Amino acid sequence: MTGLRLGPLLRYVDWESGDHATVWIEADRPCTAEVRCASGAHGSAHTFQVAGHHYALIPVRGLTPGSSTEYEVLLDSRRVWPQADSPFPASTIRTPAPAADAAQITFGSCRWATSPADERDPVGPDALDTLATRLAADPRAERPDVLLLLGDQVYADETSKATRRRIDARRNPQEAPGFEVADYEEYTWLYDESWKDPEVRWLLSTVPSCMIFDDHDVIDDWNTSAAWLADMRATPWWRERILSGLMSYWVYQHLGNLSPAELAEDPLYAAVRSTPDGTDALRHFAAQAAAEPAAARWSYRRDFGRTRLLMVDNRAARVLDEQNRAMLDEEEARWLRDQAFQAPGSYDHLLVGSSLPWLLPQLIHSAEGWVAALCRGERGARWARFGEDLRRRSDLEHWAAFPSSFRKLTRLIAEVGSGPDAPATVCVLSGDVHHAYIAEPRWRAKWRHPDAEAGGQSGVAPPHARVLQLTCSPVHNSIPLVIRLGFRFGWSRAGRWVGRALRRHGRVTRPLVSWRRTGGPWFGNQLMTLTLRGRSASLRLDQAQRQANRDVRGAGARLVTVDERDLATDQGRGPAAADRDGARSGG
Repeated sequence: MTGLRLGPLLRYVDWESGDHATVWIEADRPCTAEVRCASGAHGSAHTFQVAGHHYALIPVRGLTPGSSTEYEVLLDSRRVWPQADSPFPASTIRTPAPAADAAQITFGSCRWATSPADERDPVGPDALDTLATRLAADPRAERPDVLLLLGDQVYADETSKATRRRIDARRNPQEAPGFEVADYEEYTWLYDESWKDPEVRWLLSTVPSCMIFDDHDVIDDWNTSAAWLADMRATPWWRERILSGLMSYWVYQHLGNLSPAELAEDPLYAAVRSTPDGTDALRHFAAQAAAEPAAARWSYRRDFGRTRLLMVDNRAARVLDEQNRAMLDEEEARWLRDQAFQAPGSYDHLLVGSSLPWLLPQLIHSAEGWVAALCRGERGARWARFGEDLRRRSDLEHWAAFPSSFRKLTRLIAEVGSGPDAPATVCVLSGDVHHAYIAEPRWRAKWRHPDAEAGGQSGVAPPHARVLQLTCSPVHNSIPLVIRLGFRFGWSRAGRWVGRALRRHGRVTRPLVSWRRTGGPWFGNQLMTLTLRGRSASLRLDQAQRQANRDVRGAGARLVTVDERDLATDQGRGPAAADRDGARSGG
């Protein structure tokens, strides 16, 4: 009898016609998977096989625009979802109304799997769990149109007690990579642990999701530098890790990001489905992608009515040569620009999904530019060795660590946000740094870079659009006190002074923009929600806070709004208002 191993996950919901969606599942054997909706809409697909596991991405057609319909999943004609003893409401597919111009988008990153019910959770309640609990308690409650999960959906290098026990029973953890995952099979354990959490499983079955990887989906500091990559390639276990990481990401996360039309044109998807076992085809693809970033595109575009999302690959698309470092290779950078400028005036809001923040605390930004200068030899070989060691130890590898890419992204944002067809807002949505904040740029229209042509200016005119860096993490993780203090210092006046000293030492020019922190920093397990309606935009930050017994998972946990603001006026209200107001004078 065929069983449902994992899922269902509601992934793509079409916003143009509003009549189709995709649902992802994993079964425990080959079968025909089917989705049947109460409205009469349906879809089916035969499973494909990778490394002994069986998956299907089921296209559901015939949905009614502007409706919500319950659905069930059948495997070989036997209903497997919803589960008979489920305490949750029926899973639904909700479609936007024709010409919808409003979207609610909830985002965050960095989620450790929730601890078992009989274990004390060391990092507090899970924000996704608490969101699920709130929505399940009141099916009529306002819910997001989509979840954006901005990296570190699983942690291949920081495994749980349960996963460590499984590794110990399977192989010798005294040999590298120790208690980190080693291959595709162990990656499947991570997704089981994370997505079988009952609350999260139900949430992902009824709210569409978009995902992108960050470093911990493979390993901490993934693709930090050419020297780092050379060191990893010299280890006997790295090749299997990177191939398994990319293969599992393609199956569990990437496929669901794509529309049915994109899937129909994807030669790899066709190859994997056309053979009894798609492992070799997918492994070959992963090997090409690991060897040459331009061989694969993980970035993608989604339009939600008049809101455009460009989800950008910050990890696999990097160019690591110290003299030509780039966050995005030429093809990826061209794709980003083309998508941003396609059909100008057709969207009111542009969201750039970047797992790594564009705008960081000023001290950290300056430190990353300084280290990049040291590593390319500005102060000689000895300083270069020091810089590489510091870069790895301190995770100094955000946009600021790729100075030319930071400038190009800044210019792109300014250009997109200018002119008669400019969107109302351009927001960079990020995670990674285990706290939340809002930062806003100030534009240097007459700034000049030393490499500019004689008599030319490298500055940019201030855009018409409201431009913001919105950073939210973690969903469920922790941050040591010393790092919290470091981030606060990084935003301070003294921190900016130290940053200027580092720039002088590294002969680093000042950034194309300055910026100020207009909200935060907020620490805790949290989610941000953007509500975009017409050309208006508002933002809410919710934290998962435990209200009762601190030793029982989820006991009394609920989402508490700690900040809420109209992005057109930047007028916020909530317990964090005093902290925000204090930040205005120091940014």
